[in-house]
Amino acid sequence: MKMSNASDGSREVREPLVEKHVAESKQEQPWMVYLSTFVAVCGSFAFGSCAGYSSPAQAAIRNDLSLTIAEFSLFGSLLTFGAMFGAITSGPIADSIGRKGAMRLSSAFCVVGWLAIFFAKGVVALDLGRLATGYGMGAFSYVVPIFIAEIAPKAFRGALTTLNQILICTGVSVSFIIGTMVTWRVLALIGLIPCAVSFLGLFCIPESPRWLAKMGRDTEFEAALRKLRGKKADVSEEAAEIQDYIETLERLPKAKALDLFQRRYIRSVLIAFGLMVFQQFGGINGICFYTSSIFEQAGFPTRLGMLIYAILQVVITALNAPIVDRAGRKPLLLVSATGLVIGCLITAVSFYLKAHDMAHEAVPVLAVSGILMYIASFSAGMGAMPWVVMSEIFPINIKGVAGGMATLVNWFGAWAVSYTFNFLMSWSSYGTFIIYAVINALAIVFVIAVVPETKGKTLEEIQAVVNP
Repeated sequence: MKMSNASDGSREVREPLVEKHVAESKQEQPWMVYLSTFVAVCGSFAFGSCAGYSSPAQAAIRNDLSLTIAEFSLFGSLLTFGAMFGAITSGPIADSIGRKGAMRLSSAFCVVGWLAIFFAKGVVALDLGRLATGYGMGAFSYVVPIFIAEIAPKAFRGALTTLNQILICTGVSVSFIIGTMVTWRVLALIGLIPCAVSFLGLFCIPESPRWLAKMGRDTEFEAALRKLRGKKADVSEEAAEIQDYIETLERLPKAKALDLFQRRYIRSVLIAFGLMVFQQFGGINGICFYTSSIFEQAGFPTRLGMLIYAILQVVITALNAPIVDRAGRKPLLLVSATGLVIGCLITAVSFYLKAHDMAHEAVPVLAVSGILMYIASFSAGMGAMPWVVMSEIFPINIKGVAGGMATLVNWFGAWAVSYTFNFLMSWSSYGTFIIYAVINALAIVFVIAVVPETKGKTLEEIQAVVNP
């Protein structure tokens, strides 16, 4: 939160998140924090299931429903188009009905969408189902990292927030693997499972204490705080800090979309929006949605390639989680973006050799090596870190509006990339990956020049760095 001078009250603002007691207490583990995080990231798994659906189902859906390439490209991209609407509304919804309410609504949209896809007899029902699951995805993508950041102790806030990306990757991978074994309709039914777990699990966990305090629901606020901290914890000091913070917020004007362009917020907006742009326009959703097609064009066994892809992204993302609060956000972003450039260039060389009828034996090996290098690098940083930074970088009084807009930017990029990918590959397969390599190289420059390190800092301390 940026305040221009000390009289603005920034020195009085205290960290709103539930942090200190669990980090300091050795008497008990924050099991309710873990359970709450698990329930939230079931939504992330549902997100991944939606994102990973189209790649293994592409050939079967096109054959069964006689879809053209353009019709299937529209089907694939409608997921991200729906997610844009989810992003637009997720911030205000999460602020009005709570983080749990927003996640419950997201689960309901995903359930409706999967059922529409399962019963689809033509392109209309198929596309409407994809649009509905997309809406649920868009809302999940905003509210899950926000909810986790608000309940997690700062000592491992980054690691817990990274679980969002791990479960997204796991959902994608499970869809890839199971999709090679079952029909596309059965795969749609399987997509219902994480939605149901998320929906039911939300009845067993507390709401974000910060949101309850903001809404003036003091009794529920204290009960939620005590559940998160344990029965033996003394939450009086922490509760007073949160209430003090909320009182300071109430003196601030209500944020609107145009407020994001005020000078005091512009750096936070630039950092979050910039990371979202580079995450998506670096090509991830085109590659993720059409992995099977890429391997097929390169002459590599599709099932084997997808299996390796699926396992690799989960393993790398999981290995990354424990180090995010030690290595820091910025180093992981830089290492990740560098690997993305290398992966894109290797894949571009593969398709260049194929286009010019050279080194036939090397083409499949280079193609799969480049794609696996790409997905390993993405999983190592650029996949999770933009969401971690987004959950940390905005002042609380604009977090709902700014987070929703940042998520919208992300999903617009996802839609643009997923819709244009097949057309770009038809134009020039190696040219497509050269374009992605250039964008990822620009991401390196952006991270070095603009993005601050946020590890180990309270949200108030982050604001002092970003908006001094």
